[in-house]
Amino acid sequence: MNAITRAFSRRRAGPLPSRAAPGDQAAEPAIVAVDVVKDFTTEHGPRRVLDGINFRVEAGQRMAVLGCNGAGKSTLIKVLAGLLRPTSGFVHRGLYMSWPLALGGGFEGEMTGYDNMRFISRIYGAPFREMLDFVTDFTELGGNIYEPVRFYSDGMRARLAIAISLAIDFECLLIDEVILVGDRRFQQKCHREIFENRKHCGMILAVHALDVVEEYCDSALVLQDGRGRMFDDVKLATAIYATL
Repeated sequence: MNAITRAFSRRRAGPLPSRAAPGDQAAEPAIVAVDVVKDFTTEHGPRRVLDGINFRVEAGQRMAVLGCNGAGKSTLIKVLAGLLRPTSGFVHRGLYMSWPLALGGGFEGEMTGYDNMRFISRIYGAPFREMLDFVTDFTELGGNIYEPVRFYSDGMRARLAIAISLAIDFECLLIDEVILVGDRRFQQKCHREIFENRKHCGMILAVHALDVVEEYCDSALVLQDGRGRMFDDVKLATAIYATL
């Protein structure tokens, strides 16, 4: 099972692991992380990457995830997407959530972009013709859409992944530096499509671009040494992050 189909298997999933969510969270339309811990086993012993992370994102809310390299941002995004299981704690997914928007590793390299798109449209129940029209226009890949994905550059794979993600009617978008993909014109296209055309969606953005955070986000989670602190004052959050 590849990364995108694993994310699909968790798209409406309840909390992870088997611990049940409290009754007041079981049906709420939000992404809720409760005491999320993630440990990895290394040659030097266990390493705790996430240590008791808590937050809540509803439809229309945009939360930034800030932290230096190695702070746990990408790990958190993978836990939220269902690509990693937390060691303890749980994630309640009360919104229809995307895979990480820049995730191109879920494509089958021997299949063409067209065939990958057709496969994903089937497992997600999205109309294929509408997806094809949107992706072809958005990516500007031209005839490359009919070439095997293994011949794509990293930028081309990212464009395809972003476009397919946006062609599906997700209620919450997971964004991991995706808005920095491509040239300036393509970045502007991404900004319009994500931040203007999808204002109704919840968003969780793991980015370094503080201007993007201050312009578009209404809360921020700052990670340091696995611990997280939530801020409703986004400018205060970016100021603290800048000192880390």
